[in-house]
Amino acid sequence: MSNKQLDVQIMGQSYILGCPEGGEDRLLSAVSKVDVAMCKIRDAGKIKARDRIAVLAALNLAFESPEPAPSASVSASTVSDIPQESQQRLAQLLKRLDQVLEQDGQLI
Repeated sequence: MSNKQLDVQIMGQSYILGCPEGGEDRLLSAVSKVDVAMCKIRDAGKIKARDRIAVLAALNLAFESPEPAPSASVSASTVSDIPQESQQRLAQLLKRLDQVLEQDGQLI
């Protein structure tokens, strides 16, 4: 399967991204979600550094995602292998992180 290159813009900056043939719509949808998430954080005015904005957007999108993307690599340990108490603790930590990020929009 060959890769196709797409020229996209995220937060006003151009990127050339590769994707498999037939995956263009999915990639463009992902780019749109990332662009919206990053612009929302930037427009809140609390963070100026593009790298911090990207990290916060990635964390927010990952937290909102119900499951990992099918193409994402998963380690040998899956969620079902993690003890229930650890899963609950992780869920609590993620919820707390999201609450803190909503309050001030800053990771650090």
